[in-house]
Amino acid sequence: MFRRYPAHVCNGLIWNKNMPMHAPMTSSGIGSEWMELQTIRQCWLYRQLFLKLLKRDFSERYQGSYLGLLWSFLLPLLSLLVFTFFFGIIFKIRWAGQTQGSGSLGELALILFIGMALYNFIAECLSRAPGFILSHSGYVKNVVFPLEMLPVVMVASACLTLVVTFLAILLLQFSIGQAPHWTVFLLPMVVLPLLFFALGLSSFLCSLGVYIRDIQQLIAPLVQLLMFLSPVFYPINALPEFIRPWLQLNPLALAIEQARGIMLFGQLPACIPYLISLLVGMLTMLAGTWWFARTRKGFADVL
Repeated sequence: MFRRYPAHVCNGLIWNKNMPMHAPMTSSGIGSEWMELQTIRQCWLYRQLFLKLLKRDFSERYQGSYLGLLWSFLLPLLSLLVFTFFFGIIFKIRWAGQTQGSGSLGELALILFIGMALYNFIAECLSRAPGFILSHSGYVKNVVFPLEMLPVVMVASACLTLVVTFLAILLLQFSIGQAPHWTVFLLPMVVLPLLFFALGLSSFLCSLGVYIRDIQQLIAPLVQLLMFLSPVFYPINALPEFIRPWLQLNPLALAIEQARGIMLFGQLPACIPYLISLLVGMLTMLAGTWWFARTRKGFADVL
């Protein structure tokens, strides 16, 4: 039975006495069948703490720099300039045949930018996950804390960066004289399977990184491999015909293609591939949450 504390201070965060104290999720019983719903419930019950953690995580990455949070807007633009210069000017790559006037450098920049934004989102989640619990070990050792919230905080922080990047994409689209299509409002729906996928893998890697510290060294090459397995810098129709159906199992690949379709070309997402991607994302999320709940009890013993 958990003790009710009047207040906690852990790493500068105050645990309010009015916050409800509930036992964490267990890996057995009825709750184990609905672990992701329980995670959402934990985030809602401790929403003030969740928002404080999210604000801290998002702001700390640029802490001490002169430009601060402005870097979250500038870094994607700088990356875009580099890739557009090499792919568009040096190698003269074009996404020919997709739209009228598709040879323009501005349109190529938009196409690359969308792919980079979604790839950077999943890459950030996977790269940070193995060390995220280790860097927040105080929450494991010192207080009664809903640990299931930590992977959600990390993914939500990456989502904020993604939102800022998509705002930059819309500004770039206006600046080259392209009006966004109405289908741009479907963007949250298109990104949802990737969000589920990222949360599931992040939950799994957050837990695995506590027990196997070497996993953090393996993530970098795997994240690079994911970039080449996804149409970040090439159109999906450039792949052989027999490979394309398998990309439906990669939520990142489908999210990139469908985001480009709705933002640049006014295309509605294909129903069947989207549902397959959504199913893959949900299964990954449930599996990752189950693994985290199953292994979280031993965190304090190895930290």
